[in-house]
Amino acid sequence: RYTCGLQEIRFRIGRPVLFYIDGEEWFATEDGSLQKTLQPTLQWIASRKEILQIIQHICRYSMYAYEEELGKGFISTAFGCRVGVAGEVLMGTDGSVKNIRCISSLNIRVAHEAKGIAGAVLPYLYEEKKLCSTLLISPPGCGKTTLLRDIIRMVSDGNRLAGGMTVGVVDERSELAGCCDGIAVNDLGMRTDILDACPKAEGMQMLVRSMSPDVVAVDELGREEDFRAVESVIHCGCRLIATAHGNSVEDILNQPFFQKLKKMEIFEKYIVLGDRKQIGIIKGIYDEKGQKW
Repeated sequence: RYTCGLQEIRFRIGRPVLFYIDGEEWFATEDGSLQKTLQPTLQWIASRKEILQIIQHICRYSMYAYEEELGKGFISTAFGCRVGVAGEVLMGTDGSVKNIRCISSLNIRVAHEAKGIAGAVLPYLYEEKKLCSTLLISPPGCGKTTLLRDIIRMVSDGNRLAGGMTVGVVDERSELAGCCDGIAVNDLGMRTDILDACPKAEGMQMLVRSMSPDVVAVDELGREEDFRAVESVIHCGCRLIATAHGNSVEDILNQPFFQKLKKMEIFEKYIVLGDRKQIGIIKGIYDEKGQKW
């Protein structure tokens, strides 16, 4: 009865195990039940041994094989779940993060497939049956990845506003499709091609060169190296659907990366989401100049 709205499970050595369900915090007890209030005599305190066992199981008992992912601060699992890690950072000779060892914290983020939630957003994505390049903006934990997943499905399959389109997805963290052995577990539509565990910048250019998509979709856009890839997508006549972290359109457009995209009017629509407890709540819609629509 607890799992239907489960969003995150957090383990920290020597601290209570916490579950986040429908935006609310619950404390885990040693007998497996959940309590709204902290009960020191019953609480489940995570141990180093338990965290090591969990991370070894996630890595299929071969942590060396996941060293590159650990260096990025997370591990992607089958079915689209992502496990964030924190601990002692091991630096490489070039100054980059090589690995994280002596792991002390885990954040297990549970992916959700919520079919139909994009229905309320669809009318804002189209103008005269033409899909607009759109950026979805929201703070972390407000469901923009879940919403993007359903938008991809409905654009790919076709919907009440327009027919189906070929969609290319760069799923860098394996969250959108939840691929297992290259096969998507989540439904991203019948006309969707997926590059799993591929960096966004390289993946966008690969899709344009090889898969001839009508639409390219990516999650959490914003690194400087993504800029040229975005340019290539738009210059090839593709539509772009992406997400970004932010509390408002002003937050986003004040960032140098997005200032460039605004100047080029890459995105025709900016949709700002809110309300952590419910996915797809629209706070504001803006045009290509960042003006309220």
